[in-house]
Amino acid sequence: MNDEFISVKDFFNHNEKRKKFLQKQEIKPPKEKIKKIKETKLYTNIESGKYKGKKLLLPSLTTTRSTKSIVKSCVFNVIREDLRDKIFIEAFGGSALMAAEALSNYALKAYAIELDVKAYKIALENAKNIDPNLEVIHANTFEILPQLIENSKNEIILYLDPPFDIREGFSDIYEKIYHFLENLDLKTLNLIIFEHHSTIKTPEKIQNFQKVKEKKFGSTSLSFYAS
Repeated sequence: MNDEFISVKDFFNHNEKRKKFLQKQEIKPPKEKIKKIKETKLYTNIESGKYKGKKLLLPSLTTTRSTKSIVKSCVFNVIREDLRDKIFIEAFGGSALMAAEALSNYALKAYAIELDVKAYKIALENAKNIDPNLEVIHANTFEILPQLIENSKNEIILYLDPPFDIREGFSDIYEKIYHFLENLDLKTLNLIIFEHHSTIKTPEKIQNFQKVKEKKFGSTSLSFYAS
């Protein structure tokens, strides 16, 4: 025993203190930093009209399928001159992309109907940033559309962009829409535009509306119906 320790008790007390001191000096591994990965926001622009260049927020690719730019351009090249004093209704509206473009091209008012909550919230944000005459409705198209058509005092351009039938739960979506339209009062409608998968053959006639034009853009096609 070292002479500096007066007793055995002192010796063990010293060793205990030394042990605690050394434990404190141990290098502890740094805490793992958890990085929060921010979801990348997707945007597109209004392509024509008074709001040209304004940004529109898009839903994630897993939420809804946004209309291609080339498809959108085709639609508004065809209907631009007919939009004034018309109501534009975008059924299955996603982020309200087409409704916003319609208002930019001087539609009197535009509606976007969307059931998916995430897409609806994005459409609502877009509406707030674009025009108070863009109304976003969180509802089932099949339930709310008859009411919108019935209550309208102006002629309507109806744009239907249902989820492609290749998505789960939508295998009969096109047949459901045809049947739905055949049983609607369409007297206030001026034009029906149907965006659909190119493998689908749309009917030549819906009530007194005749298919007057069809355009194909890869996997997406447009069918135009006029009375």
